Amino acid sequence: MELPTPQDLRERRTTLELTQNELADAAGVSQPLIARIEGGDVDPRLSTLRRIVNALQEAEGEVVRATDLMNETVISVAPDDAVREAVDLMEGEAYSQLPVLQNGVPVGSISQSDVVHAGENVGNHPVSEVMSESFPTVAPGATVDEVRNLLDHYKAVIVTDGGETVGIITEADIAAHLS
Repeated sequence: MELPTPQDLRERRTTLELTQNELADAAGVSQPLIARIEGGDVDPRLSTLRRIVNALQEAEGEVVRATDLMNETVISVAPDDAVREAVDLMEGEAYSQLPVLQNGVPVGSISQSDVVHAGENVGNHPVSEVMSESFPTVAPGATVDEVRNLLDHYKAVIVTDGGETVGIITEADIAAHLS
C-alpha cells in the first residue's frame, strides 16, 4: 500500500472541488488538521489518514461496499437439520461449506471437511453436533478492503443488518466484481 503525500491529498481534494472543511466533515476530523496535513506541518496517524482517504474515495464514488458484492440469496441450514440434508444441499449447490442460521442469525458453519472429520454414520445427527464456528459478520456498509481482510482467514463473510443475515460474500464474489 502506497501512502499519499500531503501534495497528493491536496490535489485529490481540489480535483473533487472539495473545500478543506467539506473533507474534514466527511472524514470526521477538524479543518485545521486537514490544512496542517496538506501543508506538511503534521504527520497524521495511520487511522486518521485512512479516514481522509476513505472520504476522498467516497467523494470519487470509488468505494465498493459489502452490499455491492454480496449474494442476497443465502443458502443455509439450521442447527437442527440433519447432517445428511446439509451434505445434499452442498452437493446440489456445488458449495464446500454453508452457514448455519437460526432464525436468520448466524450461529455456525458446516463444511464438507467438518462432515469428514465427524466420522461415519453422522448423517442423521443434527448439524449442531458437527458444525464449526460461524463465518465473521460485517455490516452492509463494510468496504471491500475490510471484507478482503476477513476472507484471508475465513471461507466466507456474512453480511448482517441489525443482527439479521442479508447476504454472503466469498472469494468468488470478490473475483467476479474485479473482473
